[in-house]
Amino acid sequence: MSVVTDVSTDLIRWFDQIGMDDVPIVGGKNASLGEMYRQLTPRGIRVPNGFATTAAAYRMFLNETGLDEKISQILSGINVGDIDNLQHHGMAIRHLILDTPLPEPISHAIVEAYHHLCEERHDLADVAVRSSATAEDLPDASFAGQQETYLNVRGQASVLDACRRCFASLFTDRAISYRANHGYDSMRVALSIGVQQMVRSDLATSGVMFSIDTETGFRDAVLINAAFGLGENVVQGSVNPDEYYVFKPTLKKGFRPILNKTIGTKAMKMVYDIGGSKMTKNVPVSPEQANCFALEDDDILQLARWACQIEDHYSQLRGQACPMDMEWAKDGRTGDLFIVQARPETVQSRKSPTTLERYHLRERSSILLTGRSIGEKISSGPVRLIRDVHGLAGFRDGEILVTDKTDPDWEPVMKRAAGIVTNRGGRTCHAAIVSRELGLPAIVGTLNATEVLNDGQTVTISCAEGDEGIVYQGALPFDVESVDLSDQQRPNTKIMMNVATPDQAFAFSAIPNDGVGLAREEFIISNYVKVHPQALLDYDQLDDDTRAAVDKATMGYHDKPKFYIDRLAEGIAMIASAFFPKDVIVRLSDFKTNEYANLVGGAKYEPKEDNPMLGFRGASRYYSPQFRDAFGLECKAARKVRDEMGLRNVKLMIPFCRTVEEGRKVQEEMARYGLVRGQDGLEIYVMCEIPSNVILADQFAEIFDGFSIGSNDLTQLTLGIDRDSEIVAHVFDENNEAVKRSISSVIKTAKAKGAKIGICGQAPSDYPEFAAFLVKEGIDSMSLTPDAVLKTTMHVLEVEKQ
Repeated sequence: MSVVTDVSTDLIRWFDQIGMDDVPIVGGKNASLGEMYRQLTPRGIRVPNGFATTAAAYRMFLNETGLDEKISQILSGINVGDIDNLQHHGMAIRHLILDTPLPEPISHAIVEAYHHLCEERHDLADVAVRSSATAEDLPDASFAGQQETYLNVRGQASVLDACRRCFASLFTDRAISYRANHGYDSMRVALSIGVQQMVRSDLATSGVMFSIDTETGFRDAVLINAAFGLGENVVQGSVNPDEYYVFKPTLKKGFRPILNKTIGTKAMKMVYDIGGSKMTKNVPVSPEQANCFALEDDDILQLARWACQIEDHYSQLRGQACPMDMEWAKDGRTGDLFIVQARPETVQSRKSPTTLERYHLRERSSILLTGRSIGEKISSGPVRLIRDVHGLAGFRDGEILVTDKTDPDWEPVMKRAAGIVTNRGGRTCHAAIVSRELGLPAIVGTLNATEVLNDGQTVTISCAEGDEGIVYQGALPFDVESVDLSDQQRPNTKIMMNVATPDQAFAFSAIPNDGVGLAREEFIISNYVKVHPQALLDYDQLDDDTRAAVDKATMGYHDKPKFYIDRLAEGIAMIASAFFPKDVIVRLSDFKTNEYANLVGGAKYEPKEDNPMLGFRGASRYYSPQFRDAFGLECKAARKVRDEMGLRNVKLMIPFCRTVEEGRKVQEEMARYGLVRGQDGLEIYVMCEIPSNVILADQFAEIFDGFSIGSNDLTQLTLGIDRDSEIVAHVFDENNEAVKRSISSVIKTAKAKGAKIGICGQAPSDYPEFAAFLVKEGIDSMSLTPDAVLKTTMHVLEVEKQ
């Protein structure tokens, strides 16, 4: 909608009149809104309409009122390194602007455009008033949150007041400091104001999304954060939001690849303050609502599709890959989703793809606190507990900033911190975004950091252990490993990886590899599911205490078996997507009875065995009447990953299969759930860890696509050693000639039968000579722990050259 008079043409531009070429006129934020409104709304992406004041309007305001000379004079005496000095000068400039009326041409143009915008919406008068600096959202600086946004603004007087406040926010303390640190002259930066139709997400949900993983830089995932109410709480880190990951490659092919759904606490929501003194307010969210996901699957997928479209559009504009940072909102009246902002992501997309930096703790101490890890670094220092902005002046370089949450006013001291810990916030909150940009480790959403940690206490914060960030007591030693990946050769022997933790899969995939040779379901079940599958199937028959424990573990799910299927599928999918399209071999559950008994509700279903290692485990469970229905949940999860998410690089492996007949029975069970060997490329492997697997390898090869040698169990059973016994531990040796002859034999048989053969045991990771033995025997692949992949790759290359 373009309704601009000749008088106001230089002062006001409607969204359909601007695009990314107009950053000097309307700033990055408004230029991007115009670009999307013009180019992407015709393609189905909803962007609320609006208009922007121009840089010319801002300069007219300063020039005609004499503010330019006064502001320049105040800036000449500023010292951004002195918090008190910065605060004093910044406040003086803001007061000057707030006390100065807008020139009549500017106020008239804004009011006229506002009325036209209201008419377009049939007299719905509420708008968002957003700041957009002419240097903001450029590739080398995010300027995220430097200027103010005002929501639920209605009436021409309120709109004009909000506009003047936006102009003043160009000189907040954090904005002045940020520009100075990034080399921008404050007097050469202008401010444009976007006045945009409000989306009534106060009645529904809103949040932030990225078309790249914000922690690892993995480019094939969309990350979505969501909470109830207006989106400012997610941006500011005032709530711990839900988190969703979607896999882009198979999404674009029509699949539904929601890789992970993590429910947040979402303790409050921001709504309209109708009749109140403010424009918005926070209200509590009921426990019942907070324990539900904020988005349905269809909305998650729709947002992810839009993220892909937006990224593709901006990548074409720039002529190079351009991951995006977006804000979205859902209108509670209509149920429609909208994109309300989009800017290039400025941290992970700029990292070198040829350098891998990994942090490793050398020792650990008592754990004080956990939360969501931001970044992958480790840092130590004394705690500086700050309750509010008034305590910032006392902050010292190298301290660990601990607070409830941060906002842009805190940025002048954040860059001086060794790390940051907050009570509230998710991966896309202010503390997370700024920490990434500054290269600082941060742990957000701890819930009670300000209660647990004390001023001056020395701690170590570790973000190098996956999704969970950990605060340890004391200063712990750690190492930093930097690896040049630019000239990494690949050996003929495939070097695969053992991956147990889904939340580290994206990071591990950056290590040069040939896929995953072993993904253990046990870790996913014990850490992400936590409940015995039979307890979920028998939920209605459980006693009250067990049912309460199950309810706590399955928060957000009424269909208990579906919880098991979804969580297991998500864990598998995170690993499979990280390494897509390379093979990912998933081993079906191999808990022993004592381990299954430790799951919630498990004790009721598991027999007590004197030697669980040799008892009711692996293949024998899957077809037994006591477990076959529970095994069915595993099968449904695997099929969901392959058929619903499109991750057909997943291969399945059966552990501890004592006989060929057991192998057939298990495959019959799998077929009941649509997992048929050879169908849609499904390959089924068997663990080679029992002497019968070696002796009858030719027969096992007839019904399986390949073998993966489990050297630990094979050594145990070949030498007759209980590997849990310390008494005979000295006899346990994978290099024993009996073990090596067994391995040599099964490799030869597999090759003769045309079956694949690899190893996923610990031996080649620990013993270079064992890896050399495997290469010489002609093994197809070795699957190693992530920390051993690079060194073993180099060793295998040397052996292959001999």
